[in-house]
Amino acid sequence: MIHYISGGARSGKSGYAQALALSLSQNPIYLATARNWDADFDQRIKRHQNDRDERWENIEEEKYPSKIDFTGRVVVLDCVTLWLTNFYVDTKYEIEEALMQIKIEIDKLSMQNATFIIISNELGMGLHADSESGRKFTDLQGWTNQYIAKKADKAIFMISGLPMVLK
Repeated sequence: MIHYISGGARSGKSGYAQALALSLSQNPIYLATARNWDADFDQRIKRHQNDRDERWENIEEEKYPSKIDFTGRVVVLDCVTLWLTNFYVDTKYEIEEALMQIKIEIDKLSMQNATFIIISNELGMGLHADSESGRKFTDLQGWTNQYIAKKADKAIFMISGLPMVLK
Protein backbone atom coordinates (compact mmCIF):
# COMPACT_ATOMS: atom_id res chain seq x y z
CA MET A 1 0.00 0.00 0.00
CA ILE A 2 1.33 3.41 -0.94
CA HIS A 3 -0.08 6.68 0.36
CA TYR A 4 1.43 9.57 -1.60
CA ILE A 5 1.38 13.02 0.01
CA SER A 6 2.53 16.05 -1.93
CA GLY A 7 2.35 19.80 -1.57
CA GLY A 8 4.39 22.93 -1.19
CA ALA A 9 6.90 23.83 1.50
CA ARG A 10 5.33 24.08 4.96
CA SER A 11 1.96 22.90 3.65
CA GLY A 12 1.48 20.38 6.48
CA LYS A 13 2.69 17.28 4.65
CA SER A 14 4.81 15.84 7.45
CA GLY A 15 2.25 16.44 10.18
CA TYR A 16 -0.49 14.84 8.10
CA ALA A 17 1.73 11.87 7.23
CA GLN A 18 2.72 11.30 10.84
CA ALA A 19 -0.90 11.45 12.04
CA LEU A 20 -1.88 8.98 9.31
CA ALA A 21 0.96 6.64 10.30
CA LEU A 22 -0.08 6.71 13.96
CA SER A 23 -3.67 5.94 12.97
CA LEU A 24 -2.39 2.83 11.17
CA SER A 25 0.26 1.62 13.63
CA GLN A 26 1.28 1.91 17.27
CA ASN A 27 4.97 1.88 16.27
CA PRO A 28 5.52 3.34 12.80
CA ILE A 29 8.88 3.89 11.17
CA TYR A 30 10.14 7.32 10.17
CA LEU A 31 12.49 6.82 7.21
CA ALA A 32 14.67 9.90 6.76
CA THR A 33 16.31 10.24 3.36
CA ALA A 34 18.17 13.51 3.87
CA ARG A 35 21.88 14.08 3.97
CA ASN A 36 23.00 16.46 6.67
CA TRP A 37 24.49 19.15 4.44
CA ASP A 38 25.14 21.97 6.93
CA ALA A 39 24.31 23.52 10.33
CA ASP A 40 20.97 24.91 9.12
CA PHE A 41 19.94 21.50 7.87
CA ASP A 42 21.06 19.95 11.14
CA GLN A 43 18.55 22.21 12.90
CA ARG A 44 15.79 21.11 10.51
CA ILE A 45 16.58 17.47 11.24
CA LYS A 46 16.45 18.08 15.00
CA ARG A 47 13.10 19.88 14.69
CA HIS A 48 11.64 16.93 12.76
CA GLN A 49 13.03 14.46 15.32
CA ASN A 50 11.47 16.46 18.16
CA ASP A 51 8.09 16.21 16.41
CA ARG A 52 8.04 12.45 17.05
CA ASP A 53 7.76 10.58 20.34
CA GLU A 54 8.92 7.18 21.62
CA ARG A 55 6.36 5.31 19.48
CA TRP A 56 8.47 5.99 16.41
CA GLU A 57 11.39 3.96 15.12
CA ASN A 58 13.78 6.23 13.23
CA ILE A 59 15.80 4.94 10.30
CA GLU A 60 18.14 7.01 8.14
CA GLU A 61 18.85 5.79 4.62
CA GLU A 62 19.73 8.39 2.04
CA LYS A 63 19.55 6.31 -1.16
CA TYR A 64 18.66 2.62 -0.89
CA PRO A 65 15.78 2.04 1.53
CA SER A 66 14.73 -1.07 -0.39
CA LYS A 67 17.60 -2.98 1.23
CA ILE A 68 15.66 -2.74 4.53
CA ASP A 69 12.91 -5.26 5.21
CA PHE A 70 9.79 -3.29 6.15
CA THR A 71 7.41 -6.28 6.03
CA GLY A 72 4.23 -5.60 7.97
CA ARG A 73 5.30 -2.10 9.01
CA VAL A 74 3.96 1.40 8.39
CA VAL A 75 6.73 3.62 7.05
CA VAL A 76 6.76 7.38 6.54
CA LEU A 77 9.36 8.15 3.86
CA ASP A 78 10.33 11.80 4.27
CA CYS A 79 11.00 13.02 1.70
CA VAL A 80 11.29 12.32 -2.03
CA THR A 81 12.86 15.71 -2.77
CA LEU A 82 15.82 15.13 -0.47
CA TRP A 83 16.08 11.47 -1.52
CA LEU A 84 16.08 12.52 -5.18
CA THR A 85 18.70 15.19 -4.48
CA ASN A 86 21.10 12.44 -3.36
CA PHE A 87 20.72 10.61 -6.68
CA TYR A 88 20.92 13.86 -8.66
CA VAL A 89 24.15 14.98 -6.99
CA ASP A 90 25.74 11.51 -7.05
CA THR A 91 25.03 11.12 -10.80
CA LYS A 92 26.63 14.54 -11.39
CA TYR A 93 23.26 16.08 -12.34
CA GLU A 94 22.35 13.49 -14.98
CA ILE A 95 18.56 13.57 -14.82
CA GLU A 96 17.97 10.41 -16.86
CA GLU A 97 20.32 8.35 -14.66
CA ALA A 98 18.94 9.82 -11.43
CA LEU A 99 15.37 9.15 -12.57
CA MET A 100 16.20 5.56 -13.50
CA GLN A 101 17.88 4.90 -10.14
CA ILE A 102 15.07 6.29 -8.03
CA LYS A 103 12.43 4.46 -10.09
CA ILE A 104 14.25 1.19 -9.36
CA GLU A 105 14.15 1.96 -5.63
CA ILE A 106 10.46 2.96 -5.77
CA ASP A 107 9.64 -0.27 -7.60
CA LYS A 108 11.52 -2.36 -5.04
CA LEU A 109 9.77 -0.62 -2.14
CA SER A 110 6.37 -1.08 -3.76
CA MET A 111 6.96 -4.84 -3.87
CA GLN A 112 7.40 -5.07 -0.10
CA ASN A 113 4.43 -6.13 1.99
CA ALA A 114 4.31 -2.87 3.94
CA THR A 115 2.43 0.42 4.05
CA PHE A 116 4.45 3.36 2.77
CA ILE A 117 3.46 6.97 3.31
CA ILE A 118 5.64 8.84 0.84
CA ILE A 119 6.05 12.61 1.20
CA SER A 120 7.13 14.81 -1.70
CA ASN A 121 7.20 18.45 -2.75
CA GLU A 122 5.55 20.12 -5.72
CA LEU A 123 8.40 22.28 -6.95
CA GLY A 124 6.95 23.20 -10.34
CA MET A 125 4.20 25.36 -8.85
CA GLY A 126 6.53 28.13 -7.70
CA LEU A 127 9.06 30.37 -9.34
CA HIS A 128 11.23 28.98 -12.10
CA ALA A 129 14.74 28.16 -10.93
CA ASP A 130 17.34 30.64 -12.12
CA SER A 131 19.98 28.00 -12.88
CA GLU A 132 20.10 25.19 -15.41
CA SER A 133 20.71 22.67 -12.63
CA GLY A 134 17.69 23.97 -10.71
CA ARG A 135 15.44 23.77 -13.77
CA LYS A 136 16.64 20.23 -14.50
CA PHE A 137 15.95 19.22 -10.90
CA THR A 138 12.43 20.68 -11.05
CA ASP A 139 11.75 18.54 -14.13
CA LEU A 140 13.25 15.49 -12.42
CA GLN A 141 11.11 16.08 -9.32
CA GLY A 142 7.96 16.39 -11.44
CA TRP A 143 8.63 13.16 -13.34
CA THR A 144 9.41 11.33 -10.09
CA ASN A 145 6.23 12.65 -8.46
CA GLN A 146 4.17 11.48 -11.43
CA TYR A 147 5.76 8.03 -11.23
CA ILE A 148 4.99 7.66 -7.53
CA ALA A 149 1.47 9.08 -7.88
CA LYS A 150 0.64 6.52 -10.58
CA LYS A 151 1.85 3.67 -8.34
CA ALA A 152 0.10 5.03 -5.24
CA ASP A 153 -3.10 3.54 -3.91
CA LYS A 154 -4.04 6.89 -2.37
CA ALA A 155 -2.82 10.40 -3.15
CA ILE A 156 -3.24 13.56 -1.06
CA PHE A 157 -2.32 17.13 -1.98
CA MET A 158 -1.72 19.40 1.02
CA ILE A 159 -2.64 23.08 0.87
CA SER A 160 -2.34 25.35 3.92
CA GLY A 161 -2.49 22.36 6.24
CA LEU A 162 -5.59 20.94 4.59
CA PRO A 163 -5.63 17.63 2.69
CA MET A 164 -7.17 17.40 -0.77
CA VAL A 165 -7.82 13.81 -1.79
CA LEU A 166 -6.65 13.19 -5.36
CA LYS A 167 -7.21 9.45 -5.45
